[in-house]
Amino acid sequence: MSENNVKAVEATAPEATETAASVSGPMDIGQIQAILPHRYPFLLIDRVLEVHRMKKIVALKNVTINEPFFQGHFPSFPIMPGVLIVEAMAQAGGTLLLTEIEDRNDKLMVFTGIEKARFRRPVVPGDQIRIEVEVLAWRRTAVRMGGKAYVNGKVVCEATISCQLVDRSRGKSSSTSTTESAE
Repeated sequence: MSENNVKAVEATAPEATETAASVSGPMDIGQIQAILPHRYPFLLIDRVLEVHRMKKIVALKNVTINEPFFQGHFPSFPIMPGVLIVEAMAQAGGTLLLTEIEDRNDKLMVFTGIEKARFRRPVVPGDQIRIEVEVLAWRRTAVRMGGKAYVNGKVVCEATISCQLVDRSRGKSSSTSTTESAE
């Protein structure tokens, strides 16, 4: 290697290391299930392609005719419900956020808002949705994200999503006290 080439490699090495440390992926379905509490039929992401810590995630959803919602939406013209595309964006964002939470098994990520949702094209069986979610604001227990879903490079859905991290025990204690007070 010439002296100029060595200097060029040395000059770019620290930047490349920083980028590699903040980017990870891919994740398979088993790794996703280790992070998200969702399960079939409501787990709506199949694979994560890349994660940019605390910034962005790119995930995939493979849409098949076997999806249970196609039985009624619509039997003669199956279209994936737009709200489920938004849910898939939220699940991708939840995967991004929950990777940063140490006690994630004690937490749930819940919607607190959906804004500017737009549905551009129908999603049908056989489509593969590419979901890109970027963090707009991040606090310790809440996040606001901008999401876009693509099929064949064309936007099919976009939305701004707000979510909050809550303790799983919060729901259990209120249902226990309700049961106790009813007795």
